[in-house]
Amino acid sequence: MKKVLLILSLLFFSISMNSQILITLLLGDKLNTGKIEFGLEIGNNWSNISGMETDKYLSKFNIGFYFDILIKNNWYLNTGTLVKAQIGIDHLTQNDLDFLQTDTYPDQGDYSQNINAFLVPALAKYKFNNHFYIEAGPQFGLMYNAWVEYNSNVDGKDARVKEYNEGMLKRIDVGVLGGFGFQAAKGKGIQYGIKYYYGFIDTYKEKSGTKNSAIFLKVNIPIGAGEKEKKTED
Repeated sequence: MKKVLLILSLLFFSISMNSQILITLLLGDKLNTGKIEFGLEIGNNWSNISGMETDKYLSKFNIGFYFDILIKNNWYLNTGTLVKAQIGIDHLTQNDLDFLQTDTYPDQGDYSQNINAFLVPALAKYKFNNHFYIEAGPQFGLMYNAWVEYNSNVDGKDARVKEYNEGMLKRIDVGVLGGFGFQAAKGKGIQYGIKYYYGFIDTYKEKSGTKNSAIFLKVNIPIGAGEKEKKTED
């Protein structure tokens, strides 16, 4: 019964998050106000898991939505959700594969741990008058799918095999996130930034010291804010 409830909850959450992306695109101009900036966040992350023998970063694309909510003066609350996000670690060694109890293949190839996650930050953000900003605070993650992926290319033939192992992982991740960036168009346009995340909870149930970490490059695109600003000026 618990598994059924978990699956239904994840399904509902996934549908809800994808609906939010559509809302961002279709109703962003309605959700942007003088005190709230709302839009799309896209970018790339390079993630790692400490405590493994390999230390190679896994590179993946992210997309989601964000809110910048004015609190007072130049202080904002930055939140939202990365709806399509993957974290993990690349180039697993034989010892890593033995721990993960993963099948191996005779042809040479690369193995990586991939984890699908919803990532939700809750950051204090300060925007300077020169339109640079800094931000820091907690980030919460829900890991809902995971697999070890084998990729090879032998004699011009590509092969990719996924072996799912979400049962080895803890579902919830919590850590600290900090970063800085710049907002174009005199503080009303696209934001460009970089963030670093370090998790406090072990990724794997049976191995301590396995913390998630990641570097995020991001582009935040406000939806409709520019048009609303122009109308106000007219």
